[in-house]
Amino acid sequence: QVQLVESGGGLVQAGDSLRLSCAASGRAFSRYTVGWFRQAPGKEREFVAVIRWIGGNTYYEDSVKGRFTISRDTANNTVYLQMNAVKPEDTAVYICAADPDPLYRTFYDPGSYEDWGQGTQVTVSS
Repeated sequence: QVQLVESGGGLVQAGDSLRLSCAASGRAFSRYTVGWFRQAPGKEREFVAVIRWIGGNTYYEDSVKGRFTISRDTANNTVYLQMNAVKPEDTAVYICAADPDPLYRTFYDPGSYEDWGQGTQVTVSS
């Protein structure tokens, strides 16, 4: 089990950039699959991006492809979500999640993840 703490959210304008961090405590975080999800008011939790420890493969939700980049700093037990060219529809609470399994076919499913952070609010004004 790992403990996750997100940071980096805030109020930005459309077109701006933002970098979210997901800092982990607990052993062997480098061997966890880590995903970013987001949840807007009145909507279900939505997959955004994932990075696997096996091979470092990354996958993205279609609406963020080419704008968001997920990466990890193994030495510092941190996973980042670089958000470029943000849009008002990106407004949500962003939450990171981690699981020791590779999640080959279920990385997009929130129910697949064992550990969750509390989230950080991102608000994009038009």
